[in-house]
Amino acid sequence: MIAQDKTKLENQFLIEEAHSLHDAKFISKEQLKEIETRLNYTKANTNIFLRFGFAVLGIFLYASICGFISLLSMNIIDHNFEAFIFIYAAMGFAGTEFLIHQNNTEKGLDDVFLIGGQLLFAVAIGVATEANELSIAITATLISFFSYLRYVKLVSVLIFCIASTATVAFGLFELGSIGKTILPFVLMIYALGIYFLTKKGTQKVQFLFYHKGILFLKNFCLLLFYCSGNYLVVRKLSEVLLETEIPANLDIPFAWFFYTFTVIVPLFYIFYALKMQERIMLWIGFISLGFTFYTIRYYHQILPIEIALILGGLLLFAIAYFSIKKLKDRTTGITFQPDRFINSSDFINTEALILTSQFGLKPETTVESPMEFGGGDFSGGGSSGGF
Repeated sequence: MIAQDKTKLENQFLIEEAHSLHDAKFISKEQLKEIETRLNYTKANTNIFLRFGFAVLGIFLYASICGFISLLSMNIIDHNFEAFIFIYAAMGFAGTEFLIHQNNTEKGLDDVFLIGGQLLFAVAIGVATEANELSIAITATLISFFSYLRYVKLVSVLIFCIASTATVAFGLFELGSIGKTILPFVLMIYALGIYFLTKKGTQKVQFLFYHKGILFLKNFCLLLFYCSGNYLVVRKLSEVLLETEIPANLDIPFAWFFYTFTVIVPLFYIFYALKMQERIMLWIGFISLGFTFYTIRYYHQILPIEIALILGGLLLFAIAYFSIKKLKDRTTGITFQPDRFINSSDFINTEALILTSQFGLKPETTVESPMEFGGGDFSGGGSSGGF
């Protein structure tokens, strides 16, 4: 099922963990080199500029192949356009297979062919079904799911997240206004179901190289769950889907539930993340909390913007100050100590720069004269009589 060598994929996961341990100063550089020497793995290209360059090259190469096929079939392409879209999609998967078997992976070139193959196959289904949204979404969901199982590319997980959510939405649209009304609740249930499945999957995953994809899907479900019940999102989508305009002095049905949901969920994310020490969930909680403030501010402008910003800044300062005072001496659990798995030198340099600029602190310097005084040397003034 997997196109690449499983042993190489597992070794690549171990190498990434070894680099993480090296950055955290748990193992030495010599130990890291010994691990890299002993394990057979596919070297990934981490330079973003090179990956971008390979991606552009892949786009031109893919387009050139499809264009060449079109030139060879100019006489029949007009009457069989649908079939040629399937051929273009097949060329994307064929190019991915070729690059993987040539060990030309993890450089960005094969990603272009894989993305093109998945998207063009969905487009071909759309053309064949006269733009049926549900058919396109189901096709994209299935093809991205099996593509990730075979090629282990995170981009397929991203396509699966979007396509599967669209499948649920378009499936409810088939029920008419009732489906559109219950859409937020169904998406919440869907996000929760996938989240708990992925949570178990991260603990019992058989192959280590699938761990990143499962973790990506898990975090996507956290965002989807919050957005499904956010008051601003629900109200705007209700106006679009039901083709009605809700007056400013009226609320949507179950407004109290969505307001409560909008406030409680980010706080629960933050509390749970701090308790379970999940960094990504903590960031998602803070982002959600910021969007909650924006949602409340958008519909209820209680204070002028400048007063609200000042009070918000004071509140954040108080939370940060008392959190630092509480956590600075702790060495286990939730602490304020630097994380060894994150390079904190940038933060340290930033802190020194802020202190220097705010308080005028300057490093102590000792200026030594190149001329030696005393003894009647070149500078004179000595008692020995030498010039």
